[in-house]
Amino acid sequence: MNTKPQFGNDVETRHERFETDSYGEVYIVGDVHGSRNILERLLTELELADDDLVVFVGDLVRKGPDSPGVIDIVREDSRLVSVRGNNEQKIVRGDKDPGWLRDGDREYFESLPVAISFDDVLVVHGGVDPRRALTDHTVEELLTMRSPHGDGYDGPFWYDDYDGPYRVFFGHTVHEHPVEREHAVGLDTGCVYGGTLTAYDYRNDEFLTVEAKTHQERANSKIVDPA
Repeated sequence: MNTKPQFGNDVETRHERFETDSYGEVYIVGDVHGSRNILERLLTELELADDDLVVFVGDLVRKGPDSPGVIDIVREDSRLVSVRGNNEQKIVRGDKDPGWLRDGDREYFESLPVAISFDDVLVVHGGVDPRRALTDHTVEELLTMRSPHGDGYDGPFWYDDYDGPYRVFFGHTVHEHPVEREHAVGLDTGCVYGGTLTAYDYRNDEFLTVEAKTHQERANSKIVDPA
């Protein structure tokens, strides 16, 4: 299947489609949360060529020590693209006004797509409701989806019942290690909480991880074991 996902108008204007034939290696990377040094280590390990593509699942910023540094790395390299995460959305809405915010940062977050797709892949920050069509999803739902018919980190999680048709790559919900299901791949492995920063190598179907440092503590009840 290589059909472009269809969304409602509000999301569709914030949906970006890529054709992977134009790229060499393709990677999808989990939540960075301002951990610039860890991101730099991961990018060094990837040894990107000029025609490679790296797609981030959002939450580039907040919680970690150097959000501006992460913004600059992603914004200044045309090979690096990101969907908007809920932490970027909080700044766009004005709910959060971090002291590091510079001229142009909020506008950059506003410019980020809510969804990126290629081949049969859909990249969003939060996830999708398996009981509803994509056309019925709002921007906010795609950014914050976790357990639409459950109770937050107590689950059940949206990916437990999701069976396609798209293979959804997502972040937002912190896991002990990557979620790897037929139609769902979770990449938030707690980079800012002392876990790892995870990348998925799309061409070779394998995960690459870099050990991270603890910049914030997190309760065990809010770190999911995907098993």
